[in-house]
Amino acid sequence: MSSSVSSIPIDRTSPVPLYFQIAQHLERAIESGELAPGAQLENEVHLAAQLGLSRPTMRRAMQYLVDRGLLVRKRGIGTQVAQSKVKRPLELSSLWDDLVSSGQQPTTEVIANESSSAVGEVAHKLTLPEGTPIVVLERLRYARGEPLARLRNYLPAGLVPALTTGALQQQGLYKLLRASGVTLHAAAQTIGARAATQAEARLLGETKGAALLTMERITYDDRGQVVEYGTHIYRASRYFFELSLLAH
Repeated sequence: MSSSVSSIPIDRTSPVPLYFQIAQHLERAIESGELAPGAQLENEVHLAAQLGLSRPTMRRAMQYLVDRGLLVRKRGIGTQVAQSKVKRPLELSSLWDDLVSSGQQPTTEVIANESSSAVGEVAHKLTLPEGTPIVVLERLRYARGEPLARLRNYLPAGLVPALTTGALQQQGLYKLLRASGVTLHAAAQTIGARAATQAEARLLGETKGAALLTMERITYDDRGQVVEYGTHIYRASRYFFELSLLAH
């Protein structure tokens, strides 16, 4: 692994963050097979020293690849290249885009559109210092007049100047991001399930304990910056995730 690391070209004058330059190089090495599944990586201290970088920069590069499922951390073993997986062709789209394309006539009720400060888990997910100004959005998305999902999003303040309640009622968040010049590049997404609380059931027109699908997503731009952290819940009785899988 040391030869692969020592050959990583780093442009310290580039606007692209150093951690993202490293992550992209390692991602290409993994996808090309130069770094094979199961290959052991040296620890972050040694890798950072080889490149003349700080340990936090190297840790962030590695965590980006862990979040994308390309690396795995194993207790007592260290960091390894993940075993080959079935590759999923994904389109980075919003629920609004998906509903429009399927003729579901989406509408949106904006529950919250407010300024706040990044703290705790939100600051960690957005990779922002505690207290950094952010925008908190909470929306109820309808399809054909029925509630379908509650969407909660956290974004760095000032990312989308025209993020008005009116705009959020008429368009999807990703469309507004793109219109403001943000290039959406990649996302790390986790899908799960749980039972609805009483408040969630009331909001979505379900009974307490009804099955909900959950989704957590961290979205990155083309410079590797986190531009959005979302936590969403969907009515399992009205919605499912469909993936097309390709065998390699």
